[in-house]
Order: sequence, then structure tokens, then C-alpha cells
Amino acid sequence: MNHRIAIIYGTTEGHTRKICEHIAQTLRDHDDQVEIVLGSEFDDAFELSDFDGVIVGGSLHAGTHQRYIRAFVDEHLEELQSMPSAFFSVSLSAASEDTRDDAQGALDTFLEETGWTPEQAEIVAGALKYTEYNWFKRFAMKKISASSGGDTDTSQDYEYTDWEQLSRFAEAFHERLG
Repeated sequence: MNHRIAIIYGTTEGHTRKICEHIAQTLRDHDDQVEIVLGSEFDDAFELSDFDGVIVGGSLHAGTHQRYIRAFVDEHLEELQSMPSAFFSVSLSAASEDTRDDAQGALDTFLEETGWTPEQAEIVAGALKYTEYNWFKRFAMKKISASSGGDTDTSQDYEYTDWEQLSRFAEAFHERLG
């Protein structure tokens, strides 16, 4: 059975969009129809009731998710609570066992503050895109990465996302829809 699924996301550097595309492809492999919408471009004519389920994702920067993702959840909380829903939080902290608890804590705080209880919630490791950063951000990210024993060669980018984890996340969501 195919389902209509909305994926609403927030991104700062574009990696969360790539994650959404992977989730969408996994769902499309089951003949689900998927619509991906950037949360900052959410159209008021867009109706969650047109979908069988919704996945919301945001990236974590300086300890918080994008404001427009928070606003989306706040505005649509009743609908999110009444339909199959999932949330994923993208963070570099999720890439390291030393800081993974920080990423989980930020996800838990987001859900607690919004009052949303999705059936699934997952932390997802993000990416370091040194080659795309300006000199200041590259310097700051290198320092942060070094402090947690991470990669510091700024001549290349690092992708920590576990694509198999995301496939399992999407598969589980598909199964929940029946």
C-alpha cells in the first residue's frame, strides 16, 4: 500500500536536505508518495491532513534547531499528535560517542518544550563542510572538532551520517503506516 508522506525540514548548510532525500528515496522504494518541504518556505495552503504521515527534521546549531522548525511544530502540534509522525535531529555531536548524549539531550529538550510526542525520534550525525565555510566559521568549527577529538583537516569535508541508520528509520516509519 502506498502512502502520502510529508517531510518538513530545516537546514543551515544543506546536509539535512540530503538526509531528507535519502529518507524519501527509501519511502519511494515502497511506492510511497513523498513531498519534501523546506520549513522556512512552508505554504499556508499546504495541509498536513492531505498526508498519511509526516516526518520533521532539523539541524542543531549552537544547541538549538531552526526557529522555523520550532514554529512549525508549535503551530501544527495538534495535527502532529493525531497522525503518524517522526522527528529527526541532525547534529555533529551525534557523530561522537563522547558528545552523543548532548545531541540526544537537545532532541529531548526540543520535544519536551514543544509537547510533541512523535512515534519515532532519532539523532542523526551530520557533516563538517570545511570547504564551504568562510574563514571564521572554518576556524571555529576546527576548534570545536579538535576539542572532541574530531577531524581537523580543513582542506576536505567530512560526512558522518549513517545512511543505513536512516534507511532503518524510514523503513520503520513506513511499517508504522501499515
